[in-house]
Amino acid sequence: MVEELLGAAAGVAAAGAVYVAAAARVVKQYERGVVLRLGRLAGDVRPPGFTMIVPFVDRLHKINMQIVTLPVPGQEGITRDNVTVRVDAVVYFKVVDAASALITVEDYKYAVSQMAQTSLRSIIGKSDLDDLLSNREKLNQGLELMIDSPAIGWGVQVDRVEIKDVSLPESMKRSMARQAEADRERRARIINADAEFQASRKLADAARQMAETPSALQLRLLQTVMAVAAEKNSTLVLPIPVELLRFLERGEDHGERQAPAAAGRPAEDPPEAVEPSKAVDPSKTDPPKAVEPPPEREVERTIDDIIGDAQGK
Repeated sequence: MVEELLGAAAGVAAAGAVYVAAAARVVKQYERGVVLRLGRLAGDVRPPGFTMIVPFVDRLHKINMQIVTLPVPGQEGITRDNVTVRVDAVVYFKVVDAASALITVEDYKYAVSQMAQTSLRSIIGKSDLDDLLSNREKLNQGLELMIDSPAIGWGVQVDRVEIKDVSLPESMKRSMARQAEADRERRARIINADAEFQASRKLADAARQMAETPSALQLRLLQTVMAVAAEKNSTLVLPIPVELLRFLERGEDHGERQAPAAAGRPAEDPPEAVEPSKAVDPSKTDPPKAVEPPPEREVERTIDDIIGDAQGK
């Protein structure tokens, strides 16, 4: 009798151990357990830790509550300004209601992925190319709202949406490169023109200063000559200053006026007037005879005699 009782107790213990082994479940910290009893939701969501279910009656589904990183495949579309682009993005979301994520939608990850793709194509069609390239923060917020609105009913919350890359056709890239180059050249020309304007103002001030003190121009010329001559690899052509030519011209005019006064005679005697009665009719005169040129010595004596006669008079 005792042996039968011991055997029955051992059998019950063994059956209990098998039941416990079949009913025991462990839910991890980043998970939540949803129990379906005979196909219906049973009780609340099971928290992390050890939990028990009814074997062969209950089925425990573990839902991951971590943030999921979902890449959105590149989507081709035409922007509002008729430019064909290819845009890809990434979505960060997490489950906030495990029961709704399991019951409301068949596969919440696939649903979020499809919603992200359609929303991305819609954003491309409503935006300009400049907005896609420079105003991404606003587009990310709009895309997040478009995905998060239906996802709330699935027990999913979208934390962040980021546009990763915008691919453009090669022709558009070349056109944008030419535009950027033209803009750079325009700004460079404006800067050069501004520099020339400032330099011209400084040169005008310097010219006025040099006009007040002409010696400054000579000093500046000498500085330029020294700067050019320091290289010793070029031919230097030194211009004659205009002030020096004017000085020489004034000295020559003064010397011409002083020479006749120093000799004691007027600079030049006026020619004597010929009376009309003594004028000779050229038709009644004999033709002039050819005069042989005197020797060189006679010419010299004649010139000396003329100068002596002029001084005697």
